[in-house]
Formats: sequence, structure tokens, C-alpha cells
Amino acid sequence: MIDFVGKRKIFIVISLILVVASLISIFTKGFNYGVEFLGGSEIILKVNAEVSESDVRQLIKDLAPEFENARITKIKSVDDPKGISKFSIVVSPKDENGELKVYTGEEKSVLSQKIVEAFKNNNYTAEVIGFNETSGYAAQEIKNLTWKAIVFTLLALLIYITLRFQFVFGVGAVVALIHDVVITLGFYSFFNYELNVAAVAAILTLIGYSLNDTIVVYDRIRENLRRSRGSTIETLVNNSINQVIKRTINTSLTTFIVIFILLLFSGNSIKPFAFGMTIGTIVGTYSSLYIASPIVIRWIKK
Repeated sequence: MIDFVGKRKIFIVISLILVVASLISIFTKGFNYGVEFLGGSEIILKVNAEVSESDVRQLIKDLAPEFENARITKIKSVDDPKGISKFSIVVSPKDENGELKVYTGEEKSVLSQKIVEAFKNNNYTAEVIGFNETSGYAAQEIKNLTWKAIVFTLLALLIYITLRFQFVFGVGAVVALIHDVVITLGFYSFFNYELNVAAVAAILTLIGYSLNDTIVVYDRIRENLRRSRGSTIETLVNNSINQVIKRTINTSLTTFIVIFILLLFSGNSIKPFAFGMTIGTIVGTYSSLYIASPIVIRWIKK
């Protein structure tokens, strides 16, 4: 039998280190926000040759003022034919007042033609195959709604766990979920992964996934509380975790393998989601065993 409870202080210290490190990265380095959260325009470019981000930057940097600081990312897909390169070019065009603006239809057409001509002059065949735009106001609204969605989700889950179990279980579950979200966001920040709508979907998914693991443990603790009147709370919780550990590990491992393969072989549009789920699966499983349960022990002992 594994002594989960006996080593809980060690794992709480590890968690505190990870949470603090994540918060430091979030508040000092910040996030690599996607165009949905920053506002601006995303141009999808297809080039019939193997070229790099630096090659594209060199060719387009003088086409318009906003291209000088463009964020250029190569789009990789497993089904792309050889000799074809695709890029996401994110720019923040400004109007005469310095405010973020949205391109008009005519401006899009002229800009697309300039890009194609720039590549043609250097013996490349290029084509603008997509134009996605988000206004500054819409971007701010999306960002605000995203953080509200995460906060309200956590509050709703606190109420749900309190009604299904007890308030102490609800607190333990929400603390574990906050732990999962902060550490996952810290990984996004530290590794400079794009934080976009797909990444937010991953975070909301991992909240549900992690909670499911925690509920399995809590359900067994509640069941054993009714049966084992003579046991200490530490022994009871440790026995409960050991009784469900096999199921938890098998489920998490199966999910991890699928998501990790998706992370390795997916295109750029899916990677932010796969990255968040990969980290979240590990952290969520860990927190359901080492964070959620010790909180219950400490509260009940008081």
C-alpha cells in the first residue's frame, strides 16, 4: 500500500513551488496571447517553397508599418505536401489616432497583392489564403468573458461539490482546481505557447477532467467514513486513495497517451489545446491525489 497521506507535506511543498514559479512567470513574462485576445489581423499565407519565418519577415517587413513587428508563425500539418510552407502573420494595424483598426475590403485586397508581389519578385509563388480579424473592443470582450467563464466555473463547482458531499470537500476540490489552472497557465507562459480560444477550451476541459478524478476519491472517502468508524482520518483517506488509484492511473494514462500523440503530430491550430491538456492531465491527476485529500484531512481534524 502506498503512503499518500504520510508524504503529503512533501507534495504540498512541491505544489507551492510550482504555483509560485507559475505566478512569477505569469506576472513577469506574461502570455503569448492569440489574435482573439489581442485584437488585430491574422493573415494566412501559403508559399510554394520551403521558406522560414525569418525569410518571410525579410520579404514583408517594408510593405506596411505594422509588418515591422508582425508575429510570424509557421503552420505545420502532417498532411501538407513537401515543398509547401504556410504561415500565420499577426499584425496590429493602427489608424491615424494610433488606435487598433480593422482592414477594409479594399485594404485587404491591396495588402494581399503587395505580399504576393514581394514573393514573386524573389522568385517565389505565394498566395494569401485567409484573413482573420478581431477588433480591439471584441478582443477585450473575449478576454474578459474568458476569465469570467473560468471563475464562474470554479464557483459553480464549489456549489455542486458542497451539495453532493460537504463544504469541506467543495473547498478541497476548488483549491485543487485553482492549483491545476495556475500551474497549467504557468506552463503556457514559461514555454511561450499561444494562449487562444483553443487553449481556454483545454483549461475548461481539464477543470472537468480533474474534478472527475477528485470526485472518485471523495466518493470513496465518504463511503469509508460511514463504514470505518474506528480508523483515524489519515488511515481512512490513505486507504480510500489506494482503493481507487488503479482506476485513476489507468484513465489518466490512456488520456495522456492520446493527447501527447496529438501534441506531437497535430498542426499549429490544435497544439495550444493539446499542450494544455497534456500538462493538465498530469497536474490534475496529481492534485486529486496529493492536494484535494490533504485539505479534507486538515479541515476534519480541526
